[in-house]
Amino acid sequence: MKIRPLVIAHVLACMALAPGAAPGQTSTTDDRIALSAQGSTLTGTDGGGGGSISWLHNFDASSLGSLAVEHQDLSSAHWTFGSVTGSLTRGPDDARFSVYGEAHEGTGNDGPNTFNYEIEAVGVIGTFSHKLSAQLEDRRIDVESTHGNLPKIGLSYLWSPSVLTAVAYQYTASGNLGTHMTTARIDKYGSVVNLLGGVAYGQASPAVLNLGIEYPGHQLKEGYVGMSKPFAHNRSELTLIADYQDLSGIKRATLTLNYIFHVGATGTAR
Repeated sequence: MKIRPLVIAHVLACMALAPGAAPGQTSTTDDRIALSAQGSTLTGTDGGGGGSISWLHNFDASSLGSLAVEHQDLSSAHWTFGSVTGSLTRGPDDARFSVYGEAHEGTGNDGPNTFNYEIEAVGVIGTFSHKLSAQLEDRRIDVESTHGNLPKIGLSYLWSPSVLTAVAYQYTASGNLGTHMTTARIDKYGSVVNLLGGVAYGQASPAVLNLGIEYPGHQLKEGYVGMSKPFAHNRSELTLIADYQDLSGIKRATLTLNYIFHVGATGTAR
């Protein structure tokens, strides 16, 4: 799990359910820039790091698009890719449906070999009564010789204005991904800082985890915690995430810092 501009589905779920997304509230065109940096350790290697920059654009209150460039180094592998994402939301306040798509295309090198990095996904999220969201997604992964489709089903529920929980299940439908994984997450919204934490377990391919190394799916145990601090005066938000993965004895620890700030018009409400 990493905080990256690539995960449009989670952005949509948070927009739909998080406190502050009041029914009937909208805004004009809005632009944000997201900067991300991370460092990682990996068993038996010198670890690595990476970073990304992205532009997120609200065409209106119900449509969102983004462009991003990301680079990653881990052990002897490195890869760079560009990303395009988009989403569109329609429906009444008590039954909103969002469709989204994303594409991540690039190349990398693992030492002896150059490889293509191609990941695409399409999905839909339905949000009902401002509390319950259901998600269906299909993700296509072609990274080095790892390839296949990875469908996902998920549920999110806003228990109160300050507590959001989410669970999801992903499984290999084709190819050699060898992945079936369950994830769970909780977000706690506060007046000063927001807290989050989550776990993942099951079997996962390293390509699914963005590890940049290649072998069949292994048993995964993952946990992460984080916090975000909004700065209303500067119209920005800073997020820090600590993530730990154990993939059948191959252990990775990652620290990610993400900063999002608004540019241009502040928007209006109706």
